[in-house]
Amino acid sequence: MLRAADHLSHAEIASLKAKSDLRAGLCIAHAWALILGAMAVFVAWPNPLTFVLAVAIIGTRQLGLVILMHDAAHGLLFRKAWLNDWAANWLCAFPAFADLRPYRPYHFTHHKHTQQAEDPDLPLSAPFPITRSSFHRKLWRDISGQTAFDQRARQLVAAFGPAGMGWRQRLAQASARMGGMFATNALLFAGLAATGHWWLYPALWLLPLATWYQLVTRVRNIAEHAMVPDNNDPLGSARTTLANPLARLFIAPYWVNYHVEHHALIFVPCYNLPAAHALLKAKGLGHRMEVKHSYCEILGLATSRMAA
Repeated sequence: MLRAADHLSHAEIASLKAKSDLRAGLCIAHAWALILGAMAVFVAWPNPLTFVLAVAIIGTRQLGLVILMHDAAHGLLFRKAWLNDWAANWLCAFPAFADLRPYRPYHFTHHKHTQQAEDPDLPLSAPFPITRSSFHRKLWRDISGQTAFDQRARQLVAAFGPAGMGWRQRLAQASARMGGMFATNALLFAGLAATGHWWLYPALWLLPLATWYQLVTRVRNIAEHAMVPDNNDPLGSARTTLANPLARLFIAPYWVNYHVEHHALIFVPCYNLPAAHALLKAKGLGHRMEVKHSYCEILGLATSRMAA
């Protein structure tokens, strides 16, 4: 574990820890503005290009909403705990069929045992590098919706519980686990229907969630921990990927690319991660930090295994 006090002053730590309710609210508003804006652009100029761009932009913002939920899992979104958790679920997680409640303990286990045998995320990084043909098969499953279908099917089965339970109990359990997801999606559908564009819900909400969101989530998972140099060093067991504006728009929203900094300084809100990156380098820790210059570079490494 990296002890922040061994490298940073109290003032530097306080600056990095500083939470802003305004910035958190603006991040959520920004995500939804891009989602609704992409829909509006396609309605105004319907053509294949605006549709594909809308799917990619919306899918990445859906990932962005889940990333903001991730910040909330660490208590870093809003200062008040009730607002932090309420906003994380009702404004971020539930619309994307995610849930802060089971995610938080799962994710804390990942931080406690990063890249160790007990890490629940280890299967996401351990297989790499793989062959290009294997990687292309994975991408096809993502972009064709197969990954999303499998995930939602498992989610529904888990929500309803085993068949041995009574049907009333199973319905109550499913409602407790997924009621917020269905409620927020029903509101989103109703809002779009009220504008006369109900079809935007399946075409530009569910479709991006089932396709582009799955693809960029896979790329994110590979970038964060696959093929890292030192599983026992907090600066080497995760990876930061430098992202240009296009990468931030289509792959890495809300500073998710600064993953070394997140693992090393778990108390830093996402909008302070670039400052944490600069500060760790200024403290002479840059040589230990696993940093790559693009997602293309990482995917090249991830697909470097030769076919047998």
